[in-house]
Amino acid sequence: MDLDAYLAATAADRTRLEQLLGERRLSGAQADELVELYQRVSTQLSVVRSNAPDPTVVQHLSVLLAGARNRTTGTRTSTWSGFLRFFTHRFPAALYRLRWWWLGMMAANVIVTAVMIWWLLRHPEVEQSLLGPDQIKQLVEHDIEGYYSEHAASSFATQVWVNNVWVSFTCIALGVLGLPVIYAMFQNISNLAIIGTLMHRHDRGGLFWGLILPHGLLELTAVFVAGAVGLRLFWSWVDPGSLTRGQSMAREGRTAGGIALGLIVVLLISGIIEAFVTPSPLPTWARVGIGILAELAFFAYVFIVGRAAASHGETGDIDDRLLEDRVATQA
Repeated sequence: MDLDAYLAATAADRTRLEQLLGERRLSGAQADELVELYQRVSTQLSVVRSNAPDPTVVQHLSVLLAGARNRTTGTRTSTWSGFLRFFTHRFPAALYRLRWWWLGMMAANVIVTAVMIWWLLRHPEVEQSLLGPDQIKQLVEHDIEGYYSEHAASSFATQVWVNNVWVSFTCIALGVLGLPVIYAMFQNISNLAIIGTLMHRHDRGGLFWGLILPHGLLELTAVFVAGAVGLRLFWSWVDPGSLTRGQSMAREGRTAGGIALGLIVVLLISGIIEAFVTPSPLPTWARVGIGILAELAFFAYVFIVGRAAASHGETGDIDDRLLEDRVATQA
């Protein structure tokens, strides 16, 4: 197709559409004309994409159509309403749709961690090859407990939050490659298993779990979600189902982006618990109880709010109105 000739032949439609978009108010006839021109230019965009996808032309037509769509449908929901809807519909629906992925990731990590601790307890030579006696003593008697109280709570909460967000974002970003996510998950649980083994071997297992569980339940759940979302992104191009690989990856990529934003809040909550509850003078049962309540609240959010949102057609993908215009044309 001769792109220049096609654009020249259809230029009048785009010029008139730009003129109508420049009007402050439209009459009834002008509003009808705007809708008709919107449909024509949508077809032009589809033709250009199918036959001569020049990036500059595609971008120009997409911007023009976005303006026309806003004018014809009116102002969308406010930013605040959109923010609330994200947390009442899109984010929980995405978590619910991918529940078997992150529940499977959680179960696999818990099982592997338990097996590693069991094996390490029966092979003390392994930990001795990793750390010297003085290092083990310092870790068990001072470092683990001191880690949660050596910094001011507010700055510690920020530090923990930023670190966990970075880990989660890395898992999602590298998810398309598959193996890096599995490696990151293994590194995470192997560190937990080694430290847990050392604490148990020196009769400080109760202290260890009393420090880990208050914030760790929610924190590790968020990390497992991130890892599972990353692997789902990888699987989207391995097995795209009824979609093309590009469409499948685009859908899961948009969903992954939404989940990443939602996890920022989840990890903020776990960071606050880690900074203010874990090192607090509350009895162990109270601190662990707070962690369990936070974890139960997350599951209720997914399986009550998320299930309700999914039942109304939410999938975790962005609103169809925010996607680019796609008009079917014959080749």
